Amino acid sequence: MEKHVDVAVIGGGIIGLGIAWEAIRRGHSVALVDPDPATGATQAAAGMIAPASELHYREEHLLELTVDSACRYPEFLSSLAWTGIDPGYRKTGTLVLAIDGADRTALADLRDVQTHHSLSVEQVSLREARRSEPMIGPAATAAFSAPDDHQVDPRKLAAALLAALGERGRLVRARASGLEYDGRRVTGAILEDGSFLPARHTVVANGLAAAQLAGLPCRLPLRPIYGDILRLRVPAALQPLLSHTVRGLVRGTAVYLVPRADGTVVLGATMREDGNSGVSAGGVYQLLRDARQLVPAVAELELEEALCRARPGTPDNAPLLGVVPGADGLIIATGFFRHGVLLTPVAAALCVDLLEGKPCPPGLERYRPDRFEEGQA
Repeated sequence: MEKHVDVAVIGGGIIGLGIAWEAIRRGHSVALVDPDPATGATQAAAGMIAPASELHYREEHLLELTVDSACRYPEFLSSLAWTGIDPGYRKTGTLVLAIDGADRTALADLRDVQTHHSLSVEQVSLREARRSEPMIGPAATAAFSAPDDHQVDPRKLAAALLAALGERGRLVRARASGLEYDGRRVTGAILEDGSFLPARHTVVANGLAAAQLAGLPCRLPLRPIYGDILRLRVPAALQPLLSHTVRGLVRGTAVYLVPRADGTVVLGATMREDGNSGVSAGGVYQLLRDARQLVPAVAELELEEALCRARPGTPDNAPLLGVVPGADGLIIATGFFRHGVLLTPVAAALCVDLLEGKPCPPGLERYRPDRFEEGQA
């Protein structure tokens, strides 16, 4: 395992794969370390590239990253076209529905925030909404359109990235246990079997597992946020069920339906911090109950898959992204919570810019990986 590389990426989720590919296409030799890539949160993700409808209160600071990343997606995907794997990129837009008066008020208030930040969101009549999506049910009382929201299929995108890595990089199917850190510089990854992968630069992008790596120069306060998500098969008689992503507030609870080109719909997603890594019966019930309020025909679909995955959250729900002072050769990229797929192109570009010695761009300091250390708040 002593073969030296320019960049060792620890973690084969969508973020780690994206960073590895960005480094490869800029001419760096790359090894990605993961025993089973693309099987964690990536496997469950819905793949909404939706800076507008994914905006949450007190997370406005993320907009610069999310909008930038959404704009980068077409070029990022075009760089993978040679693999022959369709990543499922669709410019479908989003319709956001409200059920009761409180939902309408919440979405109208959110639209004010969205338009204040120059995001394209407009209220449309229910007649217009049903003209574009006839399956919308009678319970909907208001509709908002976010036409610039897009989607990608994370499983297919991960397959394309893995194919590119297999052709032009190196995949090490092993678990990293730590970093080789001499107090000044990180010189590579230590694998679970005790072997060492030397690298000029090491990128830690293995989600929740990042916090358990030995030799970290700072604490990474990550917590698991579990989400139940369903995949439903649309019978031939009902296809296409939807042409847009449909999101909604159903008496204060968020739910979304993402249509895929293969005749399936992704229904998600709950958020819970109960420590239960299994699929929650209550979560499945909640998703189906609320989705039926938006699109009653959901009850006629076939339940193809129910998954639960943990997403890595941080105390302020913002990523840990960037360098750690006093640890040359190390970049951290984890804690992306709901936004891993959306932020993949920009996170990849920023990480490779940093390892190439380019200056830290304005605003990135907000996401310093060591910001929760004493004296750094």
